[in-house]
Amino acid sequence: MQEDNLKILGDALGIELELEAQEKNVGPFRADLLCRSLDDDPLVLIENQLAKTDHTHLGQLLTYAAGLQSVTSVWMAATFTEDHRAVLDWLNQVTSDSVRFFGLEIELWQIDDSVPAPKFNLVSKPNDWSRQVRQAARQMDDQPATEGKALQLRFWTTFANFLKEQKSSVRPQNPRPQHWMTFGIGRSGFIMHGLLNTREDRIGVEVAMTDLDAKMFFSALQDQRESIEEAFGAPLEWLELPEKKQARIAFYKTNCDLYAEDRWPEYMTWMRERLERLDKVFRQRINGFGKNHEKVL
Repeated sequence: MQEDNLKILGDALGIELELEAQEKNVGPFRADLLCRSLDDDPLVLIENQLAKTDHTHLGQLLTYAAGLQSVTSVWMAATFTEDHRAVLDWLNQVTSDSVRFFGLEIELWQIDDSVPAPKFNLVSKPNDWSRQVRQAARQMDDQPATEGKALQLRFWTTFANFLKEQKSSVRPQNPRPQHWMTFGIGRSGFIMHGLLNTREDRIGVEVAMTDLDAKMFFSALQDQRESIEEAFGAPLEWLELPEKKQARIAFYKTNCDLYAEDRWPEYMTWMRERLERLDKVFRQRINGFGKNHEKVL
């Protein structure tokens, strides 16, 4: 799949995608496309069908999903029957919150003599709201029902809605009762976080390097520290974290009374602007590293 089409598909799904493999072997079969979600790093299986949906492709989708242990499965077809759409809706209801099924119908749009471009219409998707409520309820049951956890969940839920209303370019994961919220930044092994710290009365944003080459990437970015901080508009905290595998580059706002909910709009505006700025400053640089971790000039 061409990169532009992969982006259009990701926009339709609400997931930032990176291509892993085409015609991926699964036992004696071959899955059409295998991608990775850059929002939270799981595999995304994509099964294409150029005609109306049928039982054969439904069986293939489920077989490949089981064989690859993918948690997000996407079935694309020219037309969905009501029966097959109902199957995906049912799977989204009965499977765990980490498993997602999408159904998309494909159209080709052409304006005058332009090259035809795909348009993906969602016909089935997870019920994010009900899943979010169930997941949050279970997490609150599994953890002490502290005031801090309840505040975190309320803040991130409100912040996710705020980003959607503002049509922000950054897309969050589902809100959870924890001190961070995760955002993709265009490449596996890298993520962004929004941060809450009620003990130190501060909020923050960061880029985290999470794979085995985190220290190498951190060093390469640190070589560009002057230009990075100039583009961001402020000095950043460069946290190599020698005792850990990860490394982080962060920016904080102090003196934040997070229990004063009337100030949340101020904090959320600050966080949105800094996350968007981090994305703009780091995304191109991160994707400028080649497979051998050398900067592409």
